[in-house]
Amino acid sequence: MAVDVLSTADGREKTAKSLAYAAQWFAAREAGETLPVGRCSPPLRPSRPAQPALLEPRDVPKRKPGSPAGRIALLHAVAHIELNAVDLHWDIIPRFADIKMPIGFYDDWVKAASEESKHFNLVCDCLETLESYYGALPAHAGMWRAAEDTVNDFMGRLAVVPMVLEARGLDVTPGMIKIFRNAGMTHAVDALEVIYSEEVGHVAYGSKWFHFLCGRHEMDPKEAFHQLVQRYFKGKLKPPFNDEKRAEAGIPPDFYWPLS
Repeated sequence: MAVDVLSTADGREKTAKSLAYAAQWFAAREAGETLPVGRCSPPLRPSRPAQPALLEPRDVPKRKPGSPAGRIALLHAVAHIELNAVDLHWDIIPRFADIKMPIGFYDDWVKAASEESKHFNLVCDCLETLESYYGALPAHAGMWRAAEDTVNDFMGRLAVVPMVLEARGLDVTPGMIKIFRNAGMTHAVDALEVIYSEEVGHVAYGSKWFHFLCGRHEMDPKEAFHQLVQRYFKGKLKPPFNDEKRAEAGIPPDFYWPLS
C-alpha cells in the first residue's frame, strides 16, 4: 500500500490512494484485526507529476505575500510541502520495515499520511478557487533531500523530518494564517487552521517514537537528537520558535535552542 502511494505521480490520485488505504487500515483495526505489515522496497524518490518544475531553493522566485500573486505562491508552496509529507509518512513504513516496532507506530504514520493527504486537497481546493492549481508555479527541489539523507538511519529520519522540518511548520503557520485573514480569504484561513491543529500530532509522533528508540538503545534523547540534526540538517535552526506548540508535541526548548 505504501509503495503504491509512493509510486503514484498525480497529486490528487496519490492522495486518493493514501486516504483509501488509511481507511482500510483503520477499518481493520476497529474490527479487532490488523493488516499484516509486509516487506516491499520503496523507491528512493517518489513519483511526481510533470509539473511543478522543481528548482534549487535559491532559484525559486520570491514573491511578496501581500499581493494576490504572492498569496497564490504561498498556497502553492504549502501544497508542495503537504504532498511531500504524504510521501514522507508512507515512506517511513516500508523503508524501516526490518526494524521491529509496536503496532501503534503504524497507526500513527498511517493517520499522519491520511491527514497530510487531506491537507494537500484542502490547499489545492483553495488554489482552484483562485483560478490556479498545484503545478502552476515552480517548487522547491530540496523537500525530499532529508528523506534521501536519512535513507539508512531510522532515528535520523525521525529527528529531521517530524522533529525539525514539521516542527518548523508550527513556527511559521500562525503568520501565514494572519496573512490570509488580513486578506479576507476565509477558505485559506480555514484550511491552514486545520493543518496547524493536526501538525502538532505529527511532530508528537516523531518525538514519541524517537524517544521510544532512544529507550530501546539506552541513549540520551537530547544528545542523540543534537548529534543527528547536526549530521543531517544543513545549517542552524532558525528562531522564532513556537515554544508552546513544540512543548505540546513533546519537544522541550533544550532540544532546539542549542541548535539555533
